[in-house]
Amino acid sequence: MTAGEGVQLWAEERGDPAAPPLLLVMGANASGVLWPEELVDLLAAGHRVIRYDHRDTGRSSAVFDRVPYAIADLARDAVAVLDALGIERAHVVGMSMGGTLIQLLLLDAPHRLRSATVLCTSALGAGLADVAGTGELPGPAPELLAYWQTMGGDRDRAAELDWRVEHWRLLSGGVLPVDAGWFRALEERAMDHAGSVRGPVAHALADQSGLDRGAELAAVTVPTLVVEAPEDPVNPPPHAAHLAAVVGGAGLVTVPGMGHALPPAVHGPLAAAVAAHTAAADAG
Repeated sequence: MTAGEGVQLWAEERGDPAAPPLLLVMGANASGVLWPEELVDLLAAGHRVIRYDHRDTGRSSAVFDRVPYAIADLARDAVAVLDALGIERAHVVGMSMGGTLIQLLLLDAPHRLRSATVLCTSALGAGLADVAGTGELPGPAPELLAYWQTMGGDRDRAAELDWRVEHWRLLSGGVLPVDAGWFRALEERAMDHAGSVRGPVAHALADQSGLDRGAELAAVTVPTLVVEAPEDPVNPPPHAAHLAAVVGGAGLVTVPGMGHALPPAVHGPLAAAVAAHTAAADAG
């Protein structure tokens, strides 16, 4: 599907086409297939689930080197996916940067949203979106920041898989057990899907202007749920509580032991929280 001049996006649907649509928005430098199959299946039990590849990830167009863009443009891509599929309003679920993009949609395109769920993220103007550099809330763990300096390195498939599995270990937070084989299989699918072993880095280089809009979130009326990942080393507590406090009428739930990752142990609790939230929003 087309999302602007020279930008083609890959997307996939699952579930009953007549069920309420639910759009999954992944984090930075991550393709849609990093939403685990098991989690997508759980969500598809009651929704028409759509996952897609951001530009410069997976099978979508790689354009940043030719035409640099802003993070905010990725939010408009999400709307383009809904347009291409003929979906007027959808539930949206965003992880990490995907949660940042959903906050932009809450402000700029609320008429397209039935509900919003965000996880492993921080409020606009805070965390990695703290473009003003206030530093009022904790930033990512130092060992993670150091590891990110090697992102996108020139590695063969085996070495890149090792890098990504170690990345997931760092992201997982140290409470839930890390099944290296499960994460390796997840990344093998992502590599095969993209047809490349090189890790994407474009989103780390994209313009962050327009993200310092936290004060506007108080006026949000779309039903919003914030999922706290208490072991998240990227957006650690109290980021989730802060976000829930600044978004108008937002709810807050915690998935115990969850870090900045989606291992099998969190699929059931996360899917249940999303299903309860979307059902309440549709009933309302």
